[in-house]
Amino acid sequence: MISIDGLTVEFGGFTLFDAISFVVNKKDRIALVGKNGAGKSTLLKLLAGLQTPTRGVIALPREVTIGYLPQHMIHEDGLTVLEEAEKAFQAIFDLQADIERINLALSEREDYESTSYHDLIDELTHKNERLALSGVNNYKAEVEKTLLGLGFTRADFNRPTKEFSGGWRMRIELAKLLLQRPDVLLLDEPTNHLDIESIQWLETFLANHANAVVLVSHDRAFINAVTTRTIELSLGRLYDYKVPYDQYVVLRKEQREQQIRAYENQQKLIQDTEDFIERFRYKATKSVQVQSRIKQLEKLERLEVDDEDNASLNLKFPPAPRSGSYPVVMEDLRKDYGSHTVFKHVNLTI
Repeated sequence: MISIDGLTVEFGGFTLFDAISFVVNKKDRIALVGKNGAGKSTLLKLLAGLQTPTRGVIALPREVTIGYLPQHMIHEDGLTVLEEAEKAFQAIFDLQADIERINLALSEREDYESTSYHDLIDELTHKNERLALSGVNNYKAEVEKTLLGLGFTRADFNRPTKEFSGGWRMRIELAKLLLQRPDVLLLDEPTNHLDIESIQWLETFLANHANAVVLVSHDRAFINAVTTRTIELSLGRLYDYKVPYDQYVVLRKEQREQQIRAYENQQKLIQDTEDFIERFRYKATKSVQVQSRIKQLEKLERLEVDDEDNASLNLKFPPAPRSGSYPVVMEDLRKDYGSHTVFKHVNLTI
């Protein structure tokens, strides 16, 4: 569905991606892995059309839909949880409104043989077909089931979204994406604000209902449960494995060990050949063999070992000054979100 060819991203003099290529197929379940800063979130933004590469092509059919869940987002106030989640079906609501408009227009006309009347009939037929293909018969039940799966209670449905923390509002955005059923779902750390029950529900949903999925997550158990293909980003290059994450770790290690062995064997062959050439270069009786070895080296395709990203973050903290006898004292602490009380009468001394 999505073809990525020769994708290069440069920032100043730094190359983040160096001519990487891969394809996202229908029903793919892809884990995007790599060290922090390898470009995982950037690649998701490129696939979502939110950033432009320096060079290369991202091609997808016009009818393919993409849903993107970033790590950080701007939330809107003014609606209840249920109303905000139902916005996932806005395209359906617009389609229904168009159908009502056309039906009303047809009911007010009597020029049944005119071209414009038949054009309206064709438009109505087309929109009714689109509505039927959407498969949305009982969207309210779908919305409620999804919100409950992500940890909301029925009592939460009519509460304003502004009463909820950022983590819970992220769940609302995730619910909207899942309800839209896009052809490709791009998820950047979707489990950051989910509890165990919600993560398990999301695993089941993605396995049974989602189309193609490309996700970034530090939750190893989650990506093992959801994905069947692993793409690693490292030092500007891409490594594609058609296996889940745990199998990828084993295969990647084996591949590197094989590369090292092959490289070392070739280096020994090169050294032995160069030694032979140097030893017999000026002996007439060995001239044919020497020339043969020289040509052998010239034709030899030199092997390389993939570079490893061994960068690490080194932090040094100054010695902590001595704290007071009671670093933390809480007395009758209370926290509300609108009319919802999270906790009250909390007392704690550390």
